Amino acid sequence: MECRKRQNAADCACTYNSCGNRGVCCECIASHLASRQLPGCCFPPQVEKTYDRSFEAFAKAWKL
Repeated sequence: MECRKRQNAADCACTYNSCGNRGVCCECIASHLASRQLPGCCFPPQVEKTYDRSFEAFAKAWKL
């Protein structure tokens, strides 16, 4: 499968623009999961801006 990096980067909701994985979703997800986190695109905009990518922040944001 061909990576759609340019399109992915344009649609990326993460506000950390200097991320080296921006637009390469598979690498972004793998990187965050290795750190026991989720990528910014999993969070509502107001929570994403806090840069707290923890599973706990995800559950709190979505009230799970």
